[in-house]
Amino acid sequence: MTITIEPLGNEVGAQVTGVERAHLLDDALADTVLRALEEYGVLVLRDLHLDPETQVAFCRTLGQIDTEPGHHPVEGIYRVSLDTTKNSSANYLRATFDWHIDGCTPQDDAYPQMATVLSAKAVATTGGETEFASTYKAFDNLTESERIRLAPLRVVHSLEASQRPVTPDPTPEQLAAWRRRPAREHPLIWTHRSGRRSMVLGASTDHVVGMAPGESRALLDDLLRRCTAPERVYRHEWSVGDTVIWDNRGVIHRAAPYESGSPREMLRTTVLGDEPIR
Repeated sequence: MTITIEPLGNEVGAQVTGVERAHLLDDALADTVLRALEEYGVLVLRDLHLDPETQVAFCRTLGQIDTEPGHHPVEGIYRVSLDTTKNSSANYLRATFDWHIDGCTPQDDAYPQMATVLSAKAVATTGGETEFASTYKAFDNLTESERIRLAPLRVVHSLEASQRPVTPDPTPEQLAAWRRRPAREHPLIWTHRSGRRSMVLGASTDHVVGMAPGESRALLDDLLRRCTAPERVYRHEWSVGDTVIWDNRGVIHRAAPYESGSPREMLRTTVLGDEPIR
């Protein structure tokens, strides 16, 4: 097996070639993938055509996986579709049209996911591309004075904050459901065990603790805008059979909007995290 890894963009993403399904359970490949994720943030494997069982088995070589029910018969697979006959929680997925990091508002005390693997079973006629931006690079691009100013800041994240952009006038029942998910307070800058630092940004950011609302919103929006400037984003145009893996700890992502009646269907497996935001 000869693996080639070629960078895709200026700040995030690499294409991996030379990997076949028969190699996916090799421990040596898992080590290569984890090292490449650390370096590039996003890995693209085109035309892999993973079956759900192999996808789950491969993800287990990377770490423990999320096995909560995911609207799919294979444990460890979550079906991403706006078709409510395929995913009864499809309405919540419209919030994925905004930039976000997974796992900022867990039901329990779980840490954010370490990585996500997404495979395309059907694609949208229009829309549905997935964009990625590195929050490691977003931190690296700060000036020294900005790093000092932002270091002590803490931000409240909530499900409500992520849902309001797509449902600005919720029903009382929707609002109550959002608020049943506990809000979480995290540092704006995440210092990782490796020594790297990233920024915890995205749609779930409600407000900066102790800062006036207008100033708080302006700061968070400005940091997100800078992180996701077009020249810093990798945009993946899906083909059936593609698999994409990303480091959820230092990469934010979003899906380009697509119609609720779209055939788009992605199969997601989540590798659980073992590192708190601190």
